Amino acid sequence: MTAYAIAHIRPETMNEDILRYVEEIQATMDPFDGRFIVHGREVEVMEGSWPGTIVMIAFPALEAARAWYASPAYQALIPLRADHIAGDIILVDGVPPDYDAAKTAATLRTAAGL
Repeated sequence: MTAYAIAHIRPETMNEDILRYVEEIQATMDPFDGRFIVHGREVEVMEGSWPGTIVMIAFPALEAARAWYASPAYQALIPLRADHIAGDIILVDGVPPDYDAAKTAATLRTAAGL
């Protein structure tokens, strides 16, 4: 099942470290079949507030996303980003192609006794 690395980042200023990070990140993802879904796009806030932007990377499975994040190649790049950009990063499984939200609601309803 596809898994995602999602970063909510709040960049303030551009510098050489950040540019190097952006230049080199794809090479760290390639061995794990990672690909950008969202990168460097402006967000359109529909509800609430959202300072910054979002980066989404798809991997073929959660294990691949974990292995990429833990890889020596990516670990070496992290300070280039983390020292200059505030943000939060998560890894999460996606849903299967046949996912049905109504079935999930029914399960939640039963579990809650409603």
